[in-house]
Amino acid sequence: MKELRVRGVIRSLFLFVVFYSLLVTAVSADELSAKAAVVIDSAGERILYAKNPNLKLPPASTTKLVTAIVVLESINPDTVATISENAASTPSVTPRLKAGEKYTVRDLLHLALMRSVNSAAVALAEAVAGTEDAFVSMMNDKAMQMGAENARFINSSGLPGPGQHITAFDLAKIMKESLKYPLIREIINTRAKEVFSVNGRRVFVKNTNQLLWTDDDLYGGKTGYTRAAGHCFVVAAKKGSNTLIAAVLGESARDNLWDDSVMLLSKGYDVMAQKAEPAIYFTSVSDRPVVFASYNKHKAAGHKKVKAHKYSKIKKVAAKNKKKNGSHANIVGKKKAKKSSGKNLSVHKQESTGKS
Repeated sequence: MKELRVRGVIRSLFLFVVFYSLLVTAVSADELSAKAAVVIDSAGERILYAKNPNLKLPPASTTKLVTAIVVLESINPDTVATISENAASTPSVTPRLKAGEKYTVRDLLHLALMRSVNSAAVALAEAVAGTEDAFVSMMNDKAMQMGAENARFINSSGLPGPGQHITAFDLAKIMKESLKYPLIREIINTRAKEVFSVNGRRVFVKNTNQLLWTDDDLYGGKTGYTRAAGHCFVVAAKKGSNTLIAAVLGESARDNLWDDSVMLLSKGYDVMAQKAEPAIYFTSVSDRPVVFASYNKHKAAGHKKVKAHKYSKIKKVAAKNKKKNGSHANIVGKKKAKKSSGKNLSVHKQESTGKS
C-alpha cells in the first residue's frame, strides 16, 4: 500500500513537471502577435524558435532584398539608370522620383533598401531586364536557387497582388543570402545618407530600421508594409562567431516589430547557449512543420505569459517604443496531436480565434 502511494506521488510530480514545462513553452507563442516569425542560426539554417514558419503571407518591401541580389548579380553598381514614366508612376513613399532623372544603380539601391522607394526598385528592374516582368522571372529563379521554395514574387517592389507570397523561414534564408553581398550589407547597416541624382538633385534618406539606433551588433535588416501584408521585418545580428536571423511577417503594429525581433533574437541566443530548447508553434491546423518534431497532447491554456529573456542592451530601448494596442493574438484550444520521431523539437498546434 505504501509502495502504491509512493508511486502515486512520483507519478503526480512527473505529470506536474511535464505540464509546467509545456505550459512555459506553449504560452510563449502568444508573446508574438505577428502571424508568422522565425529565428534561425545562419550557419546551418537551423530553426531555433518559430511561429508558423511556413505560413505563406505577403512579403511587402522585404521583396526588395531579392531585387537587390538579382541586380548586383546582373549589373555594375556604378551604371547610370534613367527613371522611366512607368517607374515614376509606381505608387511609392517619398522621395518621389521623376521621369527622366538619372541615378547610379548604387544610389537606387540605397533608396530601395533604406527607404523602400518602390520607384527605385522598378527602375532597377528595368535597368537590368528591360521590363519589370522579365526581371520578376529572374527574381523567382533566384529565390528557388536560394532554397526559398515557398516564395513567389509578381513585382520588384513588394506591392500587393495575387499570387505573391513568402514564408518567414524563406525570408530568413533570403536575408542570409543577401549578407554575402558587401554592398547590401553596407546599405542595410547605414542609418542615413544623402543621395544625388546625375541631374543634381539631392535626396536625404533615413533607414526605416529603428533597431540600427539601438545596438551595434546588428548587421541590419529590411522593413516592409502594405495593408495586405501588415508590418514585416527581417534582421540579422552577430553573436560571437554565429549570425542569427529573425524574420517577422504580418504584424499589426509597427512598434511591435522591434519587440518581436528583440524577443526572437533573445530566444535564439538562449537556444544557442543551451539555456532553452528549440520550439515551433502553429496557430492554424492547415500549417505543416518544416522540420521533424515530437507532438504533445497536454493543454496549456489560460495561464500567464512568460517574459522573454533580455537581448543585449536593446530590450529596454525597444520596450519604450512599444504602444499599447491590444493586438496580441488570442490563441485558445488545441488539436489532438500525434507523436512523430525525429529531431527533439517541441511543437504545439493551436487554433486561432482572434486577431493575428
